[in-house]
Amino acid sequence: MAGPLIAGGLPLKEQGLRAESAPARAMQTAARGALAVSGNHRYLVDAENVPFLLQGDAAWSLMVTLGKADASLYLRNRREKGFNAILVNLIEHKFCKNPPRNAEGEQPFTTPGDFTTPNERYFAHADWILREAAKNGIYVLLAPIYLGYVGTDEGWFKELIALSPEKCLEYGRFLGRRYKDFDNIIWVMGGDRNPDSALERVDLIALGIKEHDTAHLFTAHCAPENSAFSQYGGGGWLNFNTVYTYQLIHPQLYGAYRRNPAEPFILIESSYEGEHNSSDVQIRRQAYWTILCGGFGHVFGNNPIWHFDGPGLFPVNVTWQQAMDLAGSVSMKHWGNLFRSRKWYDLVPDEKHEVVTKGLGEFLGLDYLAAARTADGSTAIAYMPTRRSITVDLSGISGSQAQAWWFDPRLGSANPAGTFATRGLREFSPPDDGDWVLVLDDASKQLLKPGTRL
Repeated sequence: MAGPLIAGGLPLKEQGLRAESAPARAMQTAARGALAVSGNHRYLVDAENVPFLLQGDAAWSLMVTLGKADASLYLRNRREKGFNAILVNLIEHKFCKNPPRNAEGEQPFTTPGDFTTPNERYFAHADWILREAAKNGIYVLLAPIYLGYVGTDEGWFKELIALSPEKCLEYGRFLGRRYKDFDNIIWVMGGDRNPDSALERVDLIALGIKEHDTAHLFTAHCAPENSAFSQYGGGGWLNFNTVYTYQLIHPQLYGAYRRNPAEPFILIESSYEGEHNSSDVQIRRQAYWTILCGGFGHVFGNNPIWHFDGPGLFPVNVTWQQAMDLAGSVSMKHWGNLFRSRKWYDLVPDEKHEVVTKGLGEFLGLDYLAAARTADGSTAIAYMPTRRSITVDLSGISGSQAQAWWFDPRLGSANPAGTFATRGLREFSPPDDGDWVLVLDDASKQLLKPGTRL
């Protein structure tokens, strides 16, 4: 794995770092410096070994559709909502107003389709976007060669196949030389399809980047129902895994968590707000499931934000500016605040249902309750997509007393639900209809209210 490990290769809990301590509060601020894989291969850390909870936003067409003023507006809004990562195409094939030209009228290559003829003016604008993102504490999941869905003209698959292997390698070298000193990049290879006959060329671009850029991590965006490791695991450049699915999410998340050897993973795509008749609870559910099933981050998506009023695939009746403050974006702010207020990086999925023993819902259903407990037992978190009574074994919480909280994922508010002896089973029922999060803490830790933004 690339980059430094946590000091001594030990989890933070074994280094005496407490979630309620002053050093841990630094985890709530935007990470700085190139990211690396943690010593236990469960999440990423920044240059100060601080665990990085990836709160992502799909902004695929940002580089090409928006000018500087609008890009700054977007990035400030995302920062204010706690987003610390965005998923972006470096070059766009279809989903912008005048593809592949950017908002300044520049196309990426002076010879169309020849990736070894970069247009300096085009890439200077991309550089500006990256620097502006860094100013806002935002990492860019940067896709240098979006392939596009099979059978469509959305991506660069045909152009890549027509390119010689030597030119693919040279394009990668160009990217590595140009972007090696940008701290806020994570490379995302592929895009919406498996590489198939283009695998060698995608590998060469990645390896060309790595000849000059040895700091940044790599992952991949594949076809739905395929993981990064299943398609690119043999290339020698992949650092962490991704889940991309429009089917039932949590079984695939658990599958990624069980992978041996362990690798960090995120939910890089599922249903976007404003597409596929998605509901508000569906958008929240997939985000909460991700962390409670062992992931270290989630990429939220909204239509029309991902294409910024370009030629999207689904009709919408709002502008991207209006969409930034819809329920999905606001609920992701609450999601980030909740998990950053607790030791999210130390959560272990409750796959055997030892924490929540009843009221789990159907495993292969949309009402499935996902729960996790920190390794030291100081906190347990359970997300229920629908209202129900649940039974919890409080003996799994450390200390003699457990402080219970109900966290509202719609409003970001938390209310105390009582203090109980940490022995035996106890039934809990949420205060109202809708989806809820139950948080149980070791009362002796005197943790702040869940969702407190530090």
